Amino acid sequence: MLEIMGILNATPDSFSDGGKHHEARTASEAGLRMAKAGASLIDIGGESTRPGAEPVGAEEEIRRVVPVIEALAKAGIRVSIDTMKATVARAALDAGATFVNDVSAGRDPAMLPLVAERGVEVCLMHMQGDPQTMQRDPRYGDVVLEVGDFLLQRADAALAAGVEREKIWLDPGIGFGKTLYH
Repeated sequence: MLEIMGILNATPDSFSDGGKHHEARTASEAGLRMAKAGASLIDIGGESTRPGAEPVGAEEEIRRVVPVIEALAKAGIRVSIDTMKATVARAALDAGATFVNDVSAGRDPAMLPLVAERGVEVCLMHMQGDPQTMQRDPRYGDVVLEVGDFLLQRADAALAAGVEREKIWLDPGIGFGKTLYH
């Protein structure tokens, strides 16, 4: 089954939309438009993961995403939280999100147990380094093998934490610690 995920960055420094949706009202309206246009899942992020992005504290990230998640979930729209922090994921799930999109693939040791406890879907992504360092000369011996091995290891970690196999999505992270050659 084909699904379309709308990407909604509730950040003032968004790479893709220039920070147009960093206020709850405009972000909620954008999410509603995406759903009306055919997106079956809206992925909401409150911390930019563009190359060189500065980290945001969990409280600020929660402040940015929770009102938007609540508004979209209330409208019956399926919502994903894009975060690397389990505390943010927990607040987002409490607000109505039903999917966790973690670009760090569960680097936060509390993330995968939380996903298992809540019984939600999770997307685990490959990224060499972190948003601050990922584009500083990324190198691979065999990019396909290395990314594949990493993702299988993270899927195994999710399974070991109790996440159901059919709820695990894997993302090779195009543009995250990769060059155009990769």
